[in-house]
Amino acid sequence: MIRKRSMQLFGLLIMMWAFTVQAQEKQTFSTFEEAMSGTRPLNGNSGPTNINWINDGEAYSFTERGENGAQIIKSYNPDADEETLIFSTEGLKVPGSEDPFEYVSFQWSDDSKYLLFQTNFRPVWRRSGVSDYYYYSIEEKTLDLVAKDAQTAELSPNGKKVGYERGGNLFVFDLASKKETQLTDDAEDGFYNGRFGWAYEEEFGLAQAWEWSHDSEYIAFWQSDEREVPIFQMTDYQGTHKEWVELPYPQVGDTNPTVKIGVINVEKQSKEWMQVPLEEGYIPRIYWTAEKAKLAVMHLNRAQTHMKMYMADADNGKAQMILEEESEAWIDVFDFFAGIMHYAFFPKDAKEFFWITDKDGYAHLYRYNYEGELQNQVTNGDWEVVFVHAVDSKKKKIYYSSTEDSPLERQLYVINFNGKGKKKLTDMVGRHTIDMAPEATYFIDRYSNVNTPTKVALKNTSGKTVKMLEENKRVNEALKSVAFITPELSSFTNSEGDKIDIAIYKPVGFDSNKKYPMVLDVYGGPGAQSVYNEWRASAWHQYLVHNGYVVIQVNNRGGGGYGREFEKVVYKNLGHAEAQDFAEAANHMVELGYVDASKIGIRGHSYGGYMSSFSILNHPDVFNVALVGAPVTDWRLYDSIYAERYMGLEEDNEEGYINSSSTTYAPNLKGHMYIAHSTMDENVHVQNTFQLVKGLIDNGKDHDLKIFPPGAHGVAYNYPSYILLMNNYINYLDQHLK
Repeated sequence: MIRKRSMQLFGLLIMMWAFTVQAQEKQTFSTFEEAMSGTRPLNGNSGPTNINWINDGEAYSFTERGENGAQIIKSYNPDADEETLIFSTEGLKVPGSEDPFEYVSFQWSDDSKYLLFQTNFRPVWRRSGVSDYYYYSIEEKTLDLVAKDAQTAELSPNGKKVGYERGGNLFVFDLASKKETQLTDDAEDGFYNGRFGWAYEEEFGLAQAWEWSHDSEYIAFWQSDEREVPIFQMTDYQGTHKEWVELPYPQVGDTNPTVKIGVINVEKQSKEWMQVPLEEGYIPRIYWTAEKAKLAVMHLNRAQTHMKMYMADADNGKAQMILEEESEAWIDVFDFFAGIMHYAFFPKDAKEFFWITDKDGYAHLYRYNYEGELQNQVTNGDWEVVFVHAVDSKKKKIYYSSTEDSPLERQLYVINFNGKGKKKLTDMVGRHTIDMAPEATYFIDRYSNVNTPTKVALKNTSGKTVKMLEENKRVNEALKSVAFITPELSSFTNSEGDKIDIAIYKPVGFDSNKKYPMVLDVYGGPGAQSVYNEWRASAWHQYLVHNGYVVIQVNNRGGGGYGREFEKVVYKNLGHAEAQDFAEAANHMVELGYVDASKIGIRGHSYGGYMSSFSILNHPDVFNVALVGAPVTDWRLYDSIYAERYMGLEEDNEEGYINSSSTTYAPNLKGHMYIAHSTMDENVHVQNTFQLVKGLIDNGKDHDLKIFPPGAHGVAYNYPSYILLMNNYINYLDQHLK
């Protein structure tokens, strides 16, 4: 027995040695560019692209690229297990020219017989731009121009007209008569019909400021007036005489854009204004209802703590408030980070609606009738509903993703309207991203966890897999040749008694007896979440762990997925709870024994840039280096819709604004701070960085500043500038933490 055990031990040592040699032979990244190219195959394939559900949810379309670069649209029918070619740009010319036809995006008609192509896109802001639109008949294979230089366009539900906004006015194009009709004619600089200005588009998430009614008889639209909003100017300083870009940008306390909701009867070309008082507030959402000529209009006060829902008559404008909700903190109407555009849902075939609110402590679904009377709370528990994918009014079922299993996961559930019959439809541990047919016939499930590359499956609404669309076996093959580091999901309890989830990336060849430098990679903004149980192949993270750094990410307080108390503790006091969690996460890592307490850095961009600067200045004995990208440094300098949502009105919270400014703590800097910003950043103005820099200089605090004249909010503006920025970050860390 002793001899046998010795032989077994010897064999185990040989295996461990062989594994170590094999691991040492795997590729590591010595440059950031190597990491970018080396991690590309590790991300894998996300399955069919540009999914659109067609034929009443019985099929979906997807896009491909031909061998010669042609743009191809195909459809797939699950019942027949059949692919069909719908469209190809192969040999197709722009009508009336010899230029090859290319498109940016497309939309289907409701009957799945026509396509509306968006082409020649010229960006304006994050979501908007000017384009030309072409109409394509699948049966006749004809391509016709319907709108030139339009900012948005959309087919009517009956497929007979195309509506569009151009130059701040609304138009319709009749597809049978080929005739354009102008519906509004009073636009001017700063005054638009069917178009948002920068602030509304950026902070309420929508680019199209108008909606067709379900019966195609009406168009409801926002009229936006920015003429009294202060003008922000920016330039990239090119040329002999620099050119200034101007845009209306309301900072905290400034005059805001004013809006009102109009409804046009398209055939009569008559217009009515919905009688919803603005009262210095906002109208972030409108919804056509199941009742003819009835429009739901959502209103928020300026502080975004009081929501009112109105039911308005499209024919006479009369509006009645049916529901209101007040909160001690902000009220959410969408989720920017998760791409969730709506928290209110009005089925087009049932006279009831659903509203996601956290009024019981967690975000849950509530069911109301058109009089605003609560019918029932649909979901409840110490977890959150994060996304509604489909509302099936015929079967009275609603499909949603939630955090019920874990805030680190997203799983799909179905439940009856009355809150009974809940069933989980996804099974693998991890994060599931769902693309479901509006008719609730099928869904595409993209899922992964930290140890499993993304898989993509087509499933029916019982949760049964109909077809595996992607298993990413090539990722597993690529992993054999790369020293890829997956994160360890862990947690600690902060000094306030909250469980804080973290992801830990350990260096290649990790030795628990060594002391390593560490980088916290942070964002930290309200509602955001950094750590999920999902597959990630970040070039930045992999480069750092291949070069001797520990990297961690943190789900700090203020983030989403953990309930109202966890998220909204930051209200009127941004920065402090988040920075405390980052500092305590760093100290927790030091206590584990393998992180050098004198070599801790923090890096972030945008809100993350705010947090990296705020953290090193408020916890100077914890953080030795801060990499600060495009930071907000004083919330009074940011746009009013965002800043006042989380900080309240300045007259009610002046001290809070001062205490939440990084610049306030400039005298505290002990370590090293590297700041990068662009003068063409229309989102977080470079004024933020310059005020922080002046605060540092006033106090004799040295720092490193890199200004990119072009670049917008991302700082970098092309591939060379991106590589330069990332190498600057790397060199700075190496200089001060190694």
